[in-house]
Amino acid sequence: MRLPSFWSLALEDIPRPDFVDVVAAPLPPGATDDPRVWAETVFAVGSSPIWIRLAFAVRQLLVPLIGVPRGGRDIFAVSRVQDGEALISVDDRHLDFRAGVAVDAEAGLVRVTTVVRLRGWRGRVYFAPVRVVHPVVVMSMLRRACTRLAPR
Repeated sequence: MRLPSFWSLALEDIPRPDFVDVVAAPLPPGATDDPRVWAETVFAVGSSPIWIRLAFAVRQLLVPLIGVPRGGRDIFAVSRVQDGEALISVDDRHLDFRAGVAVDAEAGLVRVTTVVRLRGWRGRVYFAPVRVVHPVVVMSMLRRACTRLAPR
């Protein structure tokens, strides 16, 4: 029997985060176990549900008002893959963000771990509404990725 344990690459750079979120979903039968493919699919703009794309568009319009740069198309690029997990790393003026997308084929799960360290007042203002909707947004993105990566 495997003892329960948890670790994510997302916690390596930010071991004492201001925010942590973990969502998981069943790995679709026959789907790839490549964490890079999962990370790229979960965070692909085109594979996000329409309401999330609209929320990101609103974000892009509003963030300059508090001095936060708009995110580029490659903002969620995978920075490394290790031990069955792909890591996305973003350091910005208002926060540091890590997302670890891990695939556990033995347990039949895919997991997204988000870790955030806020930087100053901009980070707190920016993240106040994000904190509320983040779990719903990430779970929706993960479900959509499960649909896209399930074999037909």
